[in-house]
Amino acid sequence: MSRALPKHNKRRVAVIGGAAALALTGAVVVTSALAGETPKNSGTNAQTLASPGTISCPDVASKLPAIPATAKAEVDRNLTLLNTQIAEANKRLVDTVGQGGPNFVNNAILGPLKDKRVATVNRIATAIGRTAAKPQGLDALAPCALNGGGVNPGGAATQPAGNTGNNGNNGNAGNNGNAGNAGNAGAAGTISCPDVASKLPAIPATAKAEVDRNLTLLNTQIAEANKRLVDTVGQGGPNFVNNAILGPLKDKRVATVNRIATAIGRTAAKPQGLDALAPCALNK
Repeated sequence: MSRALPKHNKRRVAVIGGAAALALTGAVVVTSALAGETPKNSGTNAQTLASPGTISCPDVASKLPAIPATAKAEVDRNLTLLNTQIAEANKRLVDTVGQGGPNFVNNAILGPLKDKRVATVNRIATAIGRTAAKPQGLDALAPCALNGGGVNPGGAATQPAGNTGNNGNNGNAGNNGNAGNAGNAGAAGTISCPDVASKLPAIPATAKAEVDRNLTLLNTQIAEANKRLVDTVGQGGPNFVNNAILGPLKDKRVATVNRIATAIGRTAAKPQGLDALAPCALNK
């Protein structure tokens, strides 16, 4: 036969039961935290927890022909550099989460990465071409893409390279802190770059056509950068111009002046130090 518990015993059971339930709840919360889960209603913005994704690029090494022994060291060095460039871009992807507008990843990470890879695969092709048939079409391996369903630095769903979606996300448009991009059409400024032609030695006749073609390309690159400067007024954060325009322009100019130096060096002394002429500046 059961007996009713005295009132003070009932209270003691209730207190003990409540403490046990509280301890169990705490254990569940701790276990969830250790497992990487976020308790509901924790006040944490889910976007800040989403992975920004990762960058993947076409494999270059598997697309190369037989590499001459004389070129192997230079080719290996540049293949390693390609991996380093991807690692740096992935790090930047993480470091800049929450920055920029809807096209920040394309403009400030994937675009500059492509330009660096173009310059690097061109050096690989040139190294092989000195003593064997120069491989063609390696530039097609330069573009990379963003994988993963994370949140891009503009807060919008990630897009593959070249996708201009998420037009409804204005990001940091109108940020007055970016260099030369004060958020109004009259303040874009212009880009100026060191003159390359005046720094070249005598150009052999056999190299003149290639050198002239690349000097023209340098002018085209500046014109394109100036157009982009105007077209993107009001976009991005404080470093948008440096990251999305001046940085990629420098990489393109490095590749171009290297082609000029290589063309001259085939039949004369190869000019040194042309890379120092690659960086450009913004004039307001």
